[in-house]
Amino acid sequence: MNQKEQFEADKRKIIEALGKNEELKNTALKFMTDSAVGKYTYNFTWLGRPIIQYPQDIVAMQEIIWQVKPDLIIETGIAHGGSLILSASILQLIGEDGHVLGIDIDIRDHNRTEIEKHPMAKRISMIQGSSVAAETIQKVHAFANGKKKVMVILDSNHTHEHVFQELEAYASLVSKDSYLIVFDTGVEDLPADYDWGIRPWGKGNNPKTAVWEFLKTHDEFEIDHSIHEKLLITVAPEGYLKRIK
Repeated sequence: MNQKEQFEADKRKIIEALGKNEELKNTALKFMTDSAVGKYTYNFTWLGRPIIQYPQDIVAMQEIIWQVKPDLIIETGIAHGGSLILSASILQLIGEDGHVLGIDIDIRDHNRTEIEKHPMAKRISMIQGSSVAAETIQKVHAFANGKKKVMVILDSNHTHEHVFQELEAYASLVSKDSYLIVFDTGVEDLPADYDWGIRPWGKGNNPKTAVWEFLKTHDEFEIDHSIHEKLLITVAPEGYLKRIK
């Protein structure tokens, strides 16, 4: 075993131990519960655009993109565009022709303007429309036609039904050994009395419950437990799905 192989073997043991450390996992969950109240994730940007993610998930995303080297990354939910910029910037470093397609039911004019004038804009396309509307799904599938390596990231409406429909609509586009990433599965892990205000999602009705239902009939995907186990602080526990066949 060479040094690189030894390092990776040691890392797997560390991650496995973290996954079994209930005290540390509870500490991480308490931090997430407390920080969510103060909108902690709104504090970060990627190359100048708000990304609204935990730094741990940002690191995980760059690791996965660098590993997979996709031709196309499809993202539902655009907001300020930080995630699109993150994906595009890693694809730029990879140096091939990789592209990012963002979908949102409401792309605000000021956000569109900032995204389109960004240095990474040449690698970004956007579709305005519901991610589960038949017309949008058709457009996305047409855009992905001919792409060999595709990754999908779901981060729009977080209700069970909406996410499940997205999974059914876009999972088939994901390439073997690539990822289908479902953000905000952590909603299921927050206290049942957590105040979501006017948001329709909550415990029992969220992206994680959609993932559980989806996996019952889609054994071509499996949860990559090593990702949420090493991150500990993540909005996507059990949400990093790898296509294995």
